[in-house]
Amino acid sequence: MNSSPDRIADPWGVRTPYAPGDPWPARTDLHLADGVTEEDVEQWVPSASILHSNGDAMDIAVRDGRIVGVRGRAADRVNRGRLGPKDLYGWQANHAPDRLTRPLVRENGRLVETDWDTALDRVAARTRTLLDERGPGSVGFYTSGQLFLEEYYTLSVLAHAGVRTNHLDGNTRLCTATAAEALKESFGSDGQPGSYEDIDHADTIALFGHNMAETQTVLWMRVLDRLEGSDPPRLLCVDPRYTPVARRADVHLAPRPGTNVALLNALLHEIIRTGRIDRAYVDAHTVGYDELAAGVERCTPRWAARICDVPAAEIERAADLLGDARRLTSTVLQGVYQSHQASAAAVQVNNLHLIRGMLGRPGCGLMQMNGQPTAQNTRECGADGDLPGFRNWQNDRHVAELAEIWNVEPDGIPHHGPPTHAMQMFRYAEQGSLRLLWISGTNPAVSLPELGRIRSILAQERLFVVVQDLFLNETAQLADVVLPAATWGEKTGTFTNADRTVHLSEKAVEPPGEARADLDIFLDFAARMDFRDKDGGPLIGWRDPQEAFAAWQRCSAGRPCDYTGLSYDKLRDGGIQWPCTEDAPDGTARLYTDGFDHAHPDRCESYGKDMVTGATVTPVEYRSLNPDGKAVIKAAEYLPPHEDASAEYPLQLITGRTVYHFHTRTKTGRAPELNAAAPDVWAEISPAEAAAQGLADGDLVRVTTPRGVIEARLRTVAIRDGVVFVPFHYGYWDTPEGHRPPDGRPGRAANETTVTDWDPLSKQPLFKTAAARVTLAARRGTPRRQDTDGAGTNRPGADRTDTHGTDTHGTDLGSTA
Repeated sequence: MNSSPDRIADPWGVRTPYAPGDPWPARTDLHLADGVTEEDVEQWVPSASILHSNGDAMDIAVRDGRIVGVRGRAADRVNRGRLGPKDLYGWQANHAPDRLTRPLVRENGRLVETDWDTALDRVAARTRTLLDERGPGSVGFYTSGQLFLEEYYTLSVLAHAGVRTNHLDGNTRLCTATAAEALKESFGSDGQPGSYEDIDHADTIALFGHNMAETQTVLWMRVLDRLEGSDPPRLLCVDPRYTPVARRADVHLAPRPGTNVALLNALLHEIIRTGRIDRAYVDAHTVGYDELAAGVERCTPRWAARICDVPAAEIERAADLLGDARRLTSTVLQGVYQSHQASAAAVQVNNLHLIRGMLGRPGCGLMQMNGQPTAQNTRECGADGDLPGFRNWQNDRHVAELAEIWNVEPDGIPHHGPPTHAMQMFRYAEQGSLRLLWISGTNPAVSLPELGRIRSILAQERLFVVVQDLFLNETAQLADVVLPAATWGEKTGTFTNADRTVHLSEKAVEPPGEARADLDIFLDFAARMDFRDKDGGPLIGWRDPQEAFAAWQRCSAGRPCDYTGLSYDKLRDGGIQWPCTEDAPDGTARLYTDGFDHAHPDRCESYGKDMVTGATVTPVEYRSLNPDGKAVIKAAEYLPPHEDASAEYPLQLITGRTVYHFHTRTKTGRAPELNAAAPDVWAEISPAEAAAQGLADGDLVRVTTPRGVIEARLRTVAIRDGVVFVPFHYGYWDTPEGHRPPDGRPGRAANETTVTDWDPLSKQPLFKTAAARVTLAARRGTPRRQDTDGAGTNRPGADRTDTHGTDTHGTDLGSTA
């Protein structure tokens, strides 16, 4: 086998230390199939990572019409040739033997193969009937963070201006909806202020609820190389688990889940109390500082210590680290986002940077991080329900501008109220007003909370479910029509990572059987529906990815996410950050280097929301608060979690991820190395919690909440007492029962236990604060039925110990609210 060293045992590879301000040295990672050498490769096709948000640039190795490996692109700004474990091994899922190759339709209760005309005619006919009989509100689209920009934009046009529905969202709602909301609240528009290059310059790096080591492995390599170089940065980690990040931190805070806002308010209190703010910057570029200062005045470290169960002295140490920073870079992820005060907490991280004047300069980076490879595109293109180009649905001029681009009447674009978020869409389906749900590239039967409820919704006779995917996953088995899609390496398009870097991914091989690119499927559906503009011409005039990209460029022109300076030819040389325009032909490393133009009332994407209720701020209110378009400093009062520990449920359940898997394992579970590394679900508690219950490593335990129960093998790890962690990746696919839960026996999908509730601003579900208990099901060595059927710990690698310093494979949860 041709490969970099074992990247299962060592996910981050060898170090290439460097000093602050120096360029990150290159290191080319490679993995090829058994028996294939670099000389055997017939073609190297440019692409980037599809199994996380980092945007690692890579070349796809092709031989005899098949993908046979990947190598990192050493010249690319994002990864300088490095690849993570999912990059190196995940491509094997493309050639899995159970790929969908023909459309399926439900006949007499069973899914049977058919042709494309039959399948899409059935979808179009049902759509027309519902539009005629029930109107656009009866149709909804639920997409992914893994398609290409050109596909999202096409979906956005056909949904907004063709079907004219307000029911369009992505599974980014579960992942990083709070990132977009926090950026809009503080800066008036989406768009990451910082750049990965800020790590090269930072003297202080703070990670809030972000286990970068396992969710953005290549970005963590960059941090590790800085830590091993001269004059390393100081590191703050906020996470209830003792993750690889926590082990390298100068200060590690492990607060109780549900207390992020209290902790952040105390940090703000200390920085303000000690006078470590940039008052000139605050006065010139922000509004709202006085309200923040008054709001956190009573939030002392001692006050927060009682709430967060973190020593006051440690909070003071963290405040000193942040307050003394000259070049502070911060990242935020799911530990903040998947909680009841998600947006309020994320905004307080923005406030830390604003009051310290730490934006727009090298090393002063702020990244409200994404989790998926194309989550940024979902938001830019309006496939998360918002209007394309970061336009404001409350601004009539923005709607008119979009209508002119699409050549439709403004009233034909739904903007009577906020877009329908995913959790509300499923509620509408449950209640019966939404009757057709088109799901593309995501698996809600495993990823949404309270799965018993979700399965019952998807199984309703009155709900027509269309699933567009690669495999017959748990959701597809509940569908009425299943459309086989092409994936990465089998189609051409662009996608944008978490620091606004756009990459081109070109077609390397043909998709299997009759599988088709998502763009082709959407275009075919639009043609069958005969969507027209106001002059009677086709609503969607493009027919291939490059034409779709050109259409998007016209839509993005003049907006924060301006793509007009980009082209496929230009992107073949490597990733480029938007905005990329005639004035900035090489892209833009950092936003907000000279004020906050996109926060102006005439240009902003959002007027903001109330930090407690989520109620929308009116245009008049926003204009009164922020007439000149400055950054908005918004205070937030700490509120306790909606569901807390009790005598019956004494623990707090937090869910998260492992370095070896992505989402519901649709792809990574079919890559042998990744599946062997983490083949089955587990539960983590502290040694003290285990001893109190008489539990030991390897015991089969039941994790129970008021909504459900799962079974998992126990791992005792360094995690704060009172918390149980379960990775969410595992559905029922590997059990003999297939996608359905075993009758009378607990399953293994973490989301059987999570709650149907969401943050009031971002509408992101709460995966971090369920009340739970852990009890013994069977002692170690006693196999459960699944274990002997090929899904459990009898598989190779199931009992392996993680060799990077802990017996857990990690999560991206962090300080959870």
